[in-house]
Amino acid sequence: MGAVMRHKSALRWVSSLFTVTFLTVATSSVVGAVERKEIVALDTKYPMGSIVVDTSERRLFYALGNGRAIEYPVAVGKPKFQWFGTTFIQKKRKNPGWSPTPRMRRLGYPRYVPPGPRNPLGIRAIYLGWSEYRIHGTNAPGSIGRAASSGCIRMHNADVADLYERVHIGAPVHIIR
Repeated sequence: MGAVMRHKSALRWVSSLFTVTFLTVATSSVVGAVERKEIVALDTKYPMGSIVVDTSERRLFYALGNGRAIEYPVAVGKPKFQWFGTTFIQKKRKNPGWSPTPRMRRLGYPRYVPPGPRNPLGIRAIYLGWSEYRIHGTNAPGSIGRAASSGCIRMHNADVADLYERVHIGAPVHIIR
């Protein structure tokens, strides 16, 4: 624990954007776990309820208002698939099926993967704007913290279940470097 706290202190010093405190929140009953979430400072230009994904830090922030946010680790797009800008939450799905894009199907992926342990979207999907991109869970938790996807934002299943309950349709999503 001491090494973690020293590491957190070093991160606080390096980054003027974030200040670390802790809050224990219960995740969705689907997951059935209580996770420790980090509450950090976030630029006040992001309103309460918005999502900010920092691709260079591989972190997603859910804005709580008053310059505070919940921080989650994520996987982001591989360098050739990363994108940046502002969009919104278009829809949300529990236990989603996955329909790979035409580009992915040309690489050998199936037309459809039903919900379940083989589905790469995990237990929740949050669809972004009018695009093929999502914030979703994963069946490959070792990818979290890496540039590993085809443009989507991957989260641990417990984290995406927590975010799913917090975020609303229409909420702004900012993807930054």
